[in-house]
Amino acid sequence: MRELVQERRAQARGEDGESAVLAKIAEMPAADRALAERFHAIVSQHAPSLSPRTWYGMPAYARDGRVVCFFQSAAKFKARYATVGFSDRANLDAGNMWPTSFALKQLTAAEERALAELLRRAVG
Repeated sequence: MRELVQERRAQARGEDGESAVLAKIAEMPAADRALAERFHAIVSQHAPSLSPRTWYGMPAYARDGRVVCFFQSAAKFKARYATVGFSDRANLDAGNMWPTSFALKQLTAAEERALAELLRRAVG
């Protein structure tokens, strides 16, 4: 919660979200950092309408100030894998039940294509 308060104060001061996201990514352990850097590049390329910002200390991407997707470092929660998640603002609805987060251990070309498609749908 402390991080959320700091983030809101930074946003109120008009601080740059991109810089905050890149700083959070730089703090991550090497394995998470490599995934987060790649995810950041994928979001920037395939969903340029989303604005980078931090959200509870995680790199996130928002539309109209509301988070659409985020990257959760494995190290942040002592998990065995990183997570890419989508909020209810993402247009991923598919029937009565659909996934909103995905475990991420590696980013091969196949995963990059899948994330790019999810991002296109999420902002579509």
